[in-house]
Amino acid sequence: MPIPVSDPDDPRIEAYRAVRERDLAGREHRFVAEGEVVLRVLLKQFRFKIESLLLAESRLETLGDALDLLSPETPVYTANRAVMDAIVGFPIHRGILAIAHRAPLPPVEELLSQLPEKALVVGLVGLANHDNVGGIFRNAAAFGAGAVLLDRETCDPLYRKAIRVSVGGALVVPFTRVSSADAMVQALQAASFDVISLSPSGKEILSHVQPSPRTALLLGAEGPGLPPSLLARTRTVSIPMSGGFDSLNVATTSGIALHHLASAVSRPAL
Repeated sequence: MPIPVSDPDDPRIEAYRAVRERDLAGREHRFVAEGEVVLRVLLKQFRFKIESLLLAESRLETLGDALDLLSPETPVYTANRAVMDAIVGFPIHRGILAIAHRAPLPPVEELLSQLPEKALVVGLVGLANHDNVGGIFRNAAAFGAGAVLLDRETCDPLYRKAIRVSVGGALVVPFTRVSSADAMVQALQAASFDVISLSPSGKEILSHVQPSPRTALLLGAEGPGLPPSLLARTRTVSIPMSGGFDSLNVATTSGIALHHLASAVSRPAL
């Protein structure tokens, strides 16, 4: 049964107080999921345990079927819009928040060893923009990537905004962190992945690339791109653009590249 909350200082909803400030400070092994689409995805991911929900009273009726998937022990708090906005610290237009526990990150070798013989992996190097990381996870989920690898400089895919932009893709695609870009490439090559680095200076054109059954796509931050040392030890690929103008952001680029690679990997050999 929903638990009504009328006091923004109610200690039971402490985890939801000042959401944006806590986004920056971190929540110790927990994360916030926002919105109906993301909540419905989260409810189907058994590797994340939902701790509680905070809903605007007006959202209860539309979420009836989704709430049936919750464990009976999971508290569902409800509040009117004014109280909910006061708790969260800003107008929460979607009226749906959940607190969930993070799953432990596996060693990269373990994650890669669990992938099938035909697999597509994405590697992110130095991506500090949550919108781009969320967009890449959305594309990775859409095109069937088996995993995403993150270096230490890449931002958290379970940051609230990244999850929202990914439309829940950050909850669907398994991921883990690697100590460095070089360690990422080493682990991929040891697991028999053909490592493709996307760069405006790439020697091959994407549309001409025939990937291997196990292929990894590496993406760097807009501007600096991937380190020269990494480009030197991997297969480099580019997407030609009109007039030589590098106008695609990294999330858009990932969608184009993943569509091509996923189609080619799944295509039967002639």
